[in-house]
Amino acid sequence: MSADDTLLYEVALTLFPGIGPQLTRQLMSYGGSAKNVLHLPPGKLRKIPGVGNTTVATLTGGERAKALQQAETSLRRAEKDGVQLLFYTSKRYPTRLKQIPDAPALLYYQGTADLNHPKTVALVGTRKATDYGREQTERIVQGLVTHNPLVVSGLAYGIDITAHRAALQEGLETIGVMATGLDIIYPAAHRKTAEKMLTQGGLLTEFPFGTPPDRYNFPARNRIIAGLSDGTVVVEAARKGGALITAEIALSYNRDVLAVPGNLGTDTSEGCNHLIKSNKAAMYAEPRDLEEVLNWDAALHQTGKKRPPAAYDSDDFSPEEFQLIQVLASQEELLDNLSWKAQLPVNQAASLLLGLEFRGVVKALPGKRFSLV
Repeated sequence: MSADDTLLYEVALTLFPGIGPQLTRQLMSYGGSAKNVLHLPPGKLRKIPGVGNTTVATLTGGERAKALQQAETSLRRAEKDGVQLLFYTSKRYPTRLKQIPDAPALLYYQGTADLNHPKTVALVGTRKATDYGREQTERIVQGLVTHNPLVVSGLAYGIDITAHRAALQEGLETIGVMATGLDIIYPAAHRKTAEKMLTQGGLLTEFPFGTPPDRYNFPARNRIIAGLSDGTVVVEAARKGGALITAEIALSYNRDVLAVPGNLGTDTSEGCNHLIKSNKAAMYAEPRDLEEVLNWDAALHQTGKKRPPAAYDSDDFSPEEFQLIQVLASQEELLDNLSWKAQLPVNQAASLLLGLEFRGVVKALPGKRFSLV
């Protein structure tokens, strides 16, 4: 089976009605590949836990030809527009997202940023941002510059678009997670910013081309923002709304949440103040607060000390090895910190580091610390 053939069936599997990410993974675990799944006879499909008669009828009936035709159209469109289609088994699929139970089975991604960036942070908040909220957003982004993180948000009015524009202004890469297909920029007023992000970050969605901004898509979009990030900063939010949903989702993923406090009695700060009061979020007052919570100990760039990741060819390393190299490009690290930042189990990180040490890429230091050679 060719790579294109493999991707065709993977995309098709995500286009069947009623088959979500979790059922897709269940089917894949039994079928071994998307192509195998779509060729399983009804009797074998029924033996898979969680698969009922409706799913069997969907996979073996007229929907099958329709899904394959839609997948072929999507592949052609993706190739034309320079869009990456990332199935959850792909090495390029974001590692952080793989760790969440309801991760999308397929991502549509257009841009230049590495979705497995060593440091990622989400900035979210109300669409009805005040001058205070916009100022705080810009101040937070300015405080992030020394870490060179990937800034993630939702391309919406208010805090989201302020975060994206501030990141672009400061030279940081920024990802907009969309509740539509990549071909539909919503809101349309943000098209110019979105186009700039394609060369300094990117746009990401789980929704196929042509998907309009249905209101049910936005909570689903929020889980990707939370799952893609090391931590989420809620800058300004009412007691109810998308930003608070994103914060709750992040907490359910055991990701850190910070919130910017605001004046008592101000509607747009009520949500942030409640998160802090209920101990669901750490208070953000200065960059050091985020550094301590996310364990971002020092600036990413240290001149004249280590070879940057670009000096290494990623093709020479496994994705996991290259993640470790990217993290160590910032500074030497304790094994536990390195494991956490690279999103790898400690025992796996230790084994990979030993291999990299033998290859002369990494050196072990006293106290279970490691650095690039």
